This record gives sequence, C-alpha cells and structure tokens, in this order.
Amino acid sequence: MLVIFGSCSRQDIKPRATRAAFADYLDQRIPELMNTYDIPGTTLVLIRKGEIAWSSAFGYADREKKREMSVHAICRAESISKSVTAWGVMKLAEQGLVDLDDPVGKYLPDWELSDSTFHKEKVTIRRLLSNSGGMPLGTLGEEYLPKTKMPTLEEYLSNEIRLIYEPGSRFEYSNVGFNLLELLIEEITGRDFSEYMATEIFKPLKMHQSSFSWKNNEEWTAKIPMGYDLHGKPVPPYVYPAKASGGLFTTVEDIARFVSAGMSKSTKNSNLSVLTKQSITTIYTPHIPVSGIFGLVADSYGFGHFIETLPSARKAVWHGGQGHGWMTHFHAVPETGDGIVIFTNSQRSWPFIATILNYWSQWNGLERIKFSRIATATSFLWGLIACIYIFILISAWQIIRDIASHKRTLFFSLRNNTANRITTLFCGFIIISALVWAVYQPYLFISSIFPVGTPWLGWALLLLSTVLLLSALFHERAVKNTQNREPGI
Repeated sequence: MLVIFGSCSRQDIKPRATRAAFADYLDQRIPELMNTYDIPGTTLVLIRKGEIAWSSAFGYADREKKREMSVHAICRAESISKSVTAWGVMKLAEQGLVDLDDPVGKYLPDWELSDSTFHKEKVTIRRLLSNSGGMPLGTLGEEYLPKTKMPTLEEYLSNEIRLIYEPGSRFEYSNVGFNLLELLIEEITGRDFSEYMATEIFKPLKMHQSSFSWKNNEEWTAKIPMGYDLHGKPVPPYVYPAKASGGLFTTVEDIARFVSAGMSKSTKNSNLSVLTKQSITTIYTPHIPVSGIFGLVADSYGFGHFIETLPSARKAVWHGGQGHGWMTHFHAVPETGDGIVIFTNSQRSWPFIATILNYWSQWNGLERIKFSRIATATSFLWGLIACIYIFILISAWQIIRDIASHKRTLFFSLRNNTANRITTLFCGFIIISALVWAVYQPYLFISSIFPVGTPWLGWALLLLSTVLLLSALFHERAVKNTQNREPGI
C-alpha cells in the first residue's frame, strides 16, 4: 500500500535527466508497480526528438508457462487502432477520393441508415473521425477465437449502427463510428481493409509486425502473449468482427514508429510520404470538446486522437486502448518530439499506466498531464477507504459499548427517533443492494481504474452497511423521567 500512496510522487525524478538515468529509474520502479497491481507483463518505448530512444520489456508474456515478455511481442492494440485508422481515412482524403465534410452515406450506396428523428445527412466522415457522428459506443465483448466463423463486417454493422443523438452536437466515444469508416475504406478502394492499411500505412512506416488480420503462421502467433483479465485469469487471443476501432495487432515499437511519424521533430521519418504535414496537423486539430468521464483526462478529440493543451500552450496527443485482458497507451508532444508507448497484457493497468506517464512527464519537464489524475485519484481512494474504516471502528465500538451498558436494545419501536432510524436502515439496504448488483456485473468501470482499491472499497462498504443496520436495529432506550413530582392539589 505504501507503493500506491507514493505512486504520485514526482520529487525523485530529475527533469531532463539523461535517458540512461531515467531508464535506470524505470528499471527499478516498474517491477514494483507491476507487483502492486498484479500485472504479468509490460513493454515500453521512450521517444526523443521523434526517434525511439529506449525500449524494454518486463515480466511475462505467459505467466503459466513462464514465457518472458519481449519488445517484439505482438499485442492487441485495442482502441489505439482508431488513431491508425484515422491515417487510413486521411490518405483517401489526400488522394481526393473522399471529402471529409460529405455525408458518409454518399460513399455507401448499398448501405442505408435506419430512420431516425436525427438528421442522417449530418453523419459526415469528419464527425465519425472525431467521435461526434451521432453513433453509440457499440456492443462490447463480441470476441471470437481466431479462425472460427464470425459475422461479416456488414452483418455486424447491421446490428450496431443507429443514431442516438444529433450528429455534430457533442462528443460520444464510438467504436461503431470507426467501424463504419472501415466499411467506407473497403467501398472506396475495393480492397480489404487489412490489406489497404498494410500497404498504405504499415509498409511505408516500417511497421512490419503490425496487422489488422490474424495471420496463420506459427512464427507470428508465437509472438502473441496471453492476456489477463481484472481477476488475473488468462485470456487467450481473440479477434473482433470489425477491425478499425480495436482490431490491430502490433508491437510497442511499431506503434512508436507510428507516433514518431506524426512528430514535427522527427528526422528519421521525414522522407516517408504517407501523409502530408497538413493532414497530420488536421488529425491533431481539436474538432470537438471532450465531455463526460473522458473530460477528466483530455480537453478535446481530433481525428482518432485525444488532445490536451498543456499550460505551456504545447499540445499533447494521445490514445489508449482497453480490451479483455489488454491495456495500451501512447502519449506524445509532437512539437518537441517526445513520446512514450506502454503496452500491458493485463486489464488492471490504468493506474500503472497513469503512474508511468506521471514519471515520464516529470522527466520531460512537462506540466502534470491530465491522464496522471488517475494516479492521484488512486491515492484519494485509499484515503477515502481509510476514513470509512475509521468511521466503522468508532461506530462499532460505540454500538458494542452501548449494548453492553444496556443503553441500546434490539427492539424496533416506532416511538424513538423514527425518522433517523428509517433513514439509517434505508442507507444500509441501499449500500447492500448496490454491492449485490456490482458482484453480478461482468465488468465494472471502477474496477479498471482502481483494480486494487475496489475490493477494499467493497469490503468497507459492506461493513459500513452492517454498522448502519445495527445502529438502526439496536436503538437507544428511552430515558425515563425519575424526578420526584409535587403532589397534586
């Protein structure tokens, strides 16, 4: 727990220390954090001046078989796929094959959005790229074992596409919108989405270990680690029916090459003609303010990228990915050429990633980035849990003391402090009901953010509800008036 409380500390990292010094620091701290959050394996890359400056792997790709993690491990990138897909769409725009402000339906003659009270013609390519196209998040957990039969892209989209708000009116994180862009690419080019991305994006960026499709060769599949869920149980490799929003398989160094290609400080990739500087600027331009839970860690959304304006007025761009047994993240400051990529094969990794980002931002002399608020929130949660347990101990001691001294009795009378006791009983039952509901949920958002603290919070709330119920049931006895009275006249 000391590691958790200290995870937000930035005092032991010297800004602009040498790369070797910071690497040594990570070599020391990362295993400690992995142990704290029960993370089997992780791979990291540091980017300096637009080039890979350091990469390393820690832990296991397969904990049961003791197979060590490697920077060459081919991992599920999950929603980082959206950032890469945005480049594929912008390539079409550069070639004049699509206009970003056209309705997507213009390019999909065989596809018709269902009738809606919202305006279908406002579902433009630009809005789909910026998660403001009116589309929902989409169904989560539709996973298939590789090489098994699954729905086609069209079949999948037919059950997912619908408008839930007026396009362009707000930000709504959407897998469905990006998967519709996958269909757009196939319709415009007449090519398979995976083949198009491999030829037009991966090959020129030298992302040789990246693919949107499962490859049926032993050399490739042998590099794929096992994933691990929130409870630490192994998750075998899987694929999705749609690829653009979260289907990318890649390595941490390949994503570092992708991130570097978008940096103005990059020299190594300056001769790679994938996208023009203007297109990359458009991708990194804020298109819609970010709201909801994402608003705590970002200011706006560009094309497939979250955007944060730092107090220095510099722009940070990033994206993360979360899947069943996987978490990934990249963060970059294109103006300076600084970046970091983090992959883990554990669904328990958000506070781990946030803490590493906190270290990285301190090392680069950056202001505290918003994503590191998760690390701060983790410390706050432990403080809250401590306060709840203290309250429980004090209240339980008072109840036991009063029962022992006969100041409280187990008898539900409607005479004494009825409103207070009914309120206390109600609060106790509400907490218990919420805990029972949580136990039967296949996935809880709070468990991903606070994988270690959530169980402790659950037990704290269970004990708190018990104390509340006992406090209401063992109510205080009425105090009789024993004073002598004057005889009546």
